[in-house]
Amino acid sequence: MIMQQNDFSARLRKTQKLLSSLPLPSADAQALSAELSARITAAMNVTGGSLPFWEYMNMALYEPGLGYYSAGSRKLGAAGDFVTAAEISELFSRTLARVSQSVLNTVEKGEILEVGAGSGIMAATILAQLAADHALPEQYHILELSAELRQRQQQTLNEQVPDLAVRVHWCDQLPQNFKGLILANELLDALPAHRFIIEADEARELSVTHRDNDFIWQSQPGSERLIKRIGEIEKDNGRFAEGYASEILFAAEDWIHAAAKTLTSGMILLLDYGQPRSVYYHAQRNNGTLSCHYRHRRHDDPFFYPGLQDITAHVDFTAIADAALAAGLEVAGYTTQAHFLLGSGITDWLAEQTDRLIQLDYSNQIKKLTLPEEMGETFKVMGLRKNCTVSLPGFMLRDMRERL
Repeated sequence: MIMQQNDFSARLRKTQKLLSSLPLPSADAQALSAELSARITAAMNVTGGSLPFWEYMNMALYEPGLGYYSAGSRKLGAAGDFVTAAEISELFSRTLARVSQSVLNTVEKGEILEVGAGSGIMAATILAQLAADHALPEQYHILELSAELRQRQQQTLNEQVPDLAVRVHWCDQLPQNFKGLILANELLDALPAHRFIIEADEARELSVTHRDNDFIWQSQPGSERLIKRIGEIEKDNGRFAEGYASEILFAAEDWIHAAAKTLTSGMILLLDYGQPRSVYYHAQRNNGTLSCHYRHRRHDDPFFYPGLQDITAHVDFTAIADAALAAGLEVAGYTTQAHFLLGSGITDWLAEQTDRLIQLDYSNQIKKLTLPEEMGETFKVMGLRKNCTVSLPGFMLRDMRERL
């Protein structure tokens, strides 16, 4: 079912308003986006004129040489589109270094695997802290698909910890028989999301088609997997109202299954923004969680200059826990980022610092990481354990597994 004319006119008005409110991309960036749009359109034409949204999102983010994470534009920091906790404060990564020691101490010859390492600053800070604590693993692995980010990570590590950079090994896929800690900070939200809508009391999958050189929404019958999941959600939360739209992150669940096969013994630590199912699919959240980030501006139009902006959806942590259990993992803990960092001793760095100005700076950084109106409540942390008995203090301050 293609958008009606009045819907399409509203779409055009929305696009014009968005274009007037956001910084204009450079001519080269616009050309890259146009090339990616043409490639997406060609893919649509091959499949009858449309693509399921998750396929559109996958191409917009990961199409070789053109997608947001595959091209050469800067994504992180002041010159990019967003910042992560590791960019905000070194205390975040230093605290994770102490967390990683708890895992490595229980796994013989354990190592660290960071999936999607951003600018590389978290890896550099973790390695520096582990070196200071005389707790370095033999290798620190980074799984990174973006050539631009991999190059930036190498530069960061060579500048920040040149003596430790030799321990870092980059890989293109999950390694086999991995022992130790798998770190995934803001990974799951960047995986392609399925999107659905309720129309005429029927669950339908949202897809993307093209019209007048623009991409627009279209609904189509959902896959068996999608319809089954929507039925399970409605059984738990109640029937969705007409027009209700949201997302399901099957790709994130599939990644959990793949990571479980990779992990021989140790823990997978997930840090991401999301909610348990009862909150994620609340009746008032009737347009889902899909959001886009461009030059530190947040908006909800995934068709704005494909390839030049990040597209994300929140994580349904109930679905992640279910996928983990089905894959043979144990959910060792689930809590907010605030409680995890405070329970892991992030404030200890204040006590160790004697310089008052640095103390004040650290205090402000901790507030950004832990206050509810900042990152403290929206971001959650989940630990998935396999063949090890490690218990992390970060989950002991407030364990929220009963909410999953």
